[in-house]
Amino acid sequence: MQLVNIGFGNIIAANKIVVIVSPESAPIKRMVQEAKDAKTAVDATCGRRTRAVLIMDSGHIILSAVQPETIAGRVDKDITPQTTEDNPN
Repeated sequence: MQLVNIGFGNIIAANKIVVIVSPESAPIKRMVQEAKDAKTAVDATCGRRTRAVLIMDSGHIILSAVQPETIAGRVDKDITPQTTEDNPN
């Protein structure tokens, strides 16, 4: 299981992420509000501005204060070494 830092010491399982999006669009804002109402939202921003919304395969929504591009880079960096270690060629 690969773990990814999403900011401020918060770590999630990379293989459970379905999508990483910006919180600016109206449909994403509605999804976040619905998740908060249903108590399936996890706020990992530590009081800072939400810059990324991670939608997990369980239906949970995680709010992060780190840019989506930064999280995607961390996920890619963490997954790539594993695939090269499994295949020695």
